[in-house]
Amino acid sequence: MAKEKTKKRIIHSNVIVIGLGRFGSSLARELMKTGHEVLGVDTDERIVQNMSHELTHTVRADTTDEATLKELGISEFDSAVVAIGADLEASILTTALLLQLGVPNVWAKANSTSHGLILDQLGCHHVIFPEYEMGKRVAHMVSGETLDYVPIDNDFVMVKSEVPASFAGKTLAELKIRSTYGVTVVAVTTGDGKYTPAFPETVLHEGNQIVVAGQVNPLNEFCKLA
Repeated sequence: MAKEKTKKRIIHSNVIVIGLGRFGSSLARELMKTGHEVLGVDTDERIVQNMSHELTHTVRADTTDEATLKELGISEFDSAVVAIGADLEASILTTALLLQLGVPNVWAKANSTSHGLILDQLGCHHVIFPEYEMGKRVAHMVSGETLDYVPIDNDFVMVKSEVPASFAGKTLAELKIRSTYGVTVVAVTTGDGKYTPAFPETVLHEGNQIVVAGQVNPLNEFCKLA
């Protein structure tokens, strides 16, 4: 679950990630893989040293201090992620300072509903609940109804599912999935990591996997067919 203050899409080339625990370090590494410059910040010198060869820059710093943030050149960053773990006070103070200093896009990890509410009331642009999101995603996979489950918005998701046996050998035009089930097949894969866009003439085969998008309730019902 994520609350966002803006829907405008902005490419963030310079990102500061504050808090290099499991979530923060994973996020920072992924940003690096996609070509972004990342400054990783943590209060633990050992963590900072361990990450120094993986990120553009790393530094040990207390981000609850306004002067420290200014020294880090916070005004030069397009986006900031507050990934601080258990220290609720540090998370809130850091987020408040980033907003006060005019960082264009501030993302903050919330550890609970009340924590998220405080961040939201501060005016944080994006409040994220990674544990909630992962729990929700894995629950759908554990149930056996989907192979993957990705929430896009409050009531819109994308899932990867096996092709129902009754669909095998038929085209999407013949199946009329959108009109019958209220969901849309957007891609097909044989499970090899290569995806083909779905068209009306696309034939589904036994063993294929399909990526389907739609609103939560009709999509959940559709996945029960597999």
